[in-house]
Amino acid sequence: MRDKLGKYVSSINTLKVEERVLFYNTLILAEEGAGKTNLACKIRNYIIDNGVATLYLDFSNSDENSIELRYKDEHFNYIRFDESEEFQEKFDALVSAKKHIYMATDPSYFSNKRDITSKLTTTLQHKGLLESYYYFFHDIENLNGFYTKFEDFLLYMLNFLNLKKYGLTFLAQPHSTFENPQIKLLFTFLYLGKCSNIEYFNTSSLKKFPKNRFFYQYRTNYHTLLFNDIKSNVVQIDEYVFEE
Repeated sequence: MRDKLGKYVSSINTLKVEERVLFYNTLILAEEGAGKTNLACKIRNYIIDNGVATLYLDFSNSDENSIELRYKDEHFNYIRFDESEEFQEKFDALVSAKKHIYMATDPSYFSNKRDITSKLTTTLQHKGLLESYYYFFHDIENLNGFYTKFEDFLLYMLNFLNLKKYGLTFLAQPHSTFENPQIKLLFTFLYLGKCSNIEYFNTSSLKKFPKNRFFYQYRTNYHTLLFNDIKSNVVQIDEYVFEE
């Protein structure tokens, strides 16, 4: 079981993922080169080891040749989203077989009108996905167009999470969208990596973080009268290197 993520900076204790990460939501925020993809890949390995299928959405619409080697293991099944019948048939076949999917996606396929449901939104709410898959949303290049097209992000996510059996991991560069308290409440596990803009989360120490070091916040697994307590630690994530 690949449950070890790294270690706590302030102690010799090991940071491990637990079974509840399958059902709760993780937010990973950091600037380019800080280790978001590495952390997400290690979480993905844990999800796979638990026998849960994964859908990895790459919103920079990457070509297959440009995707990092660490994702190209025996579970790698690449597909590029479009609105054709050919795509839908191939996608349906992968979902029916509960294959792990890496889907390159252009965010322009999202509708920018609240009263219109795009085919991309419909695809993400495929019954087979909702019942059997853990999702990864990766806004790799932090395109402004992503947030323009996904302007109803909060409302969509609230509805979406009510439908899903498993959780999700969302990766992005810091953005004002994630300052929204309602957005933060959607996530049980939050990792903040290197960020030079101290306006985000008001944590100036983040700008000095080396690669793969994160400010880790998590909601405890026991309930208080109001909300679960939030604990915080600085953690160093191990580098995952996949060899063919």
